[in-house]
Amino acid sequence: MNNQFNDNDFDNLMSAGELGLPPMQESAPFNNPFDAPAPTPQAPQQDLSFFGKIPVNVTLEVASTEIPLKDLMEVDVSSVIALDKLAGEPLDVKVNGALFAKAEVVVMNGNYGLRILELTGAGLSGLTS
Repeated sequence: MNNQFNDNDFDNLMSAGELGLPPMQESAPFNNPFDAPAPTPQAPQQDLSFFGKIPVNVTLEVASTEIPLKDLMEVDVSSVIALDKLAGEPLDVKVNGALFAKAEVVVMNGNYGLRILELTGAGLSGLTS
């Protein structure tokens, strides 16, 4: 018995589908797990209303400066220390020491208040670091 195939026999088998194999289906290209980050599962939304009751320290920083200790030791009642912010510039609002917003001072019913002019960065979410 001759078990050798010539090119014509092979081509005939392939075109006739006589190999008994299912037809090939196109599949998605292989994705290397190192090529792209895996999708992160969505965390369930949490009720954060509890945190709304936690007190925080809100301060208004008018300006600042750095001077030698020698100059500070010479300060008396009539001394003037020049600061690094121009008059009329928005002031820094800090929450627990972290910059939160820019504001201007207003007077409400005889008390000082703040009018927020601009929220900086990501707002409260930026205060976590």
